Amino acid sequence: MKFYVGIILTVTLLSACANNNWRTASREPAGIAPDPAIQQEAVIEVYAADAFSWRGWFAVHSWIAVKDKNAAEYTVFEVVGWRVNRGLPALHQYQTNTPDRFWYGAKPEKLLSIQGAKAAELIPKITDAVSRYPWANEYTVFPGPNSNTFPAWIGLQVPELQLDLPFSAIGSGYAD
Repeated sequence: MKFYVGIILTVTLLSACANNNWRTASREPAGIAPDPAIQQEAVIEVYAADAFSWRGWFAVHSWIAVKDKNAAEYTVFEVVGWRVNRGLPALHQYQTNTPDRFWYGAKPEKLLSIQGAKAAELIPKITDAVSRYPWANEYTVFPGPNSNTFPAWIGLQVPELQLDLPFSAIGSGYAD
């Protein structure tokens, strides 16, 4: 009985401390990505930010951004679970000049940055790997596939990235 009371208290505490208003959480750019209007060289960046609400105490959300040489915008690739609930693919791709936006109130950390000729060489390998991602329409918080499984899998397909996700990238091991 004490066990169940402990679980109920923990869930209540976590819920009370959570910022549940995702609609008003910051999605502003963090200012850590090279400005595509200035940086003409190819760029690859991988970011991670604390997951939304209380989940951020334990886990991060990670994503990949690439910019071809002379491109005006980045292409961002990420997996988002709530897309599946709406009948959309979990894998989401979009164009933006701000790939380093806050993840619903959490400032991203840059995990990887490659620029210039090496980035130009690796971007086609990344986009090819993205097209072959086996769980593009699936999302499971634990053990995966989830938002961290995706960049981990891309890193395995493109080992030249030498991508090392943090321990809090729960679901990254699902790609192994």
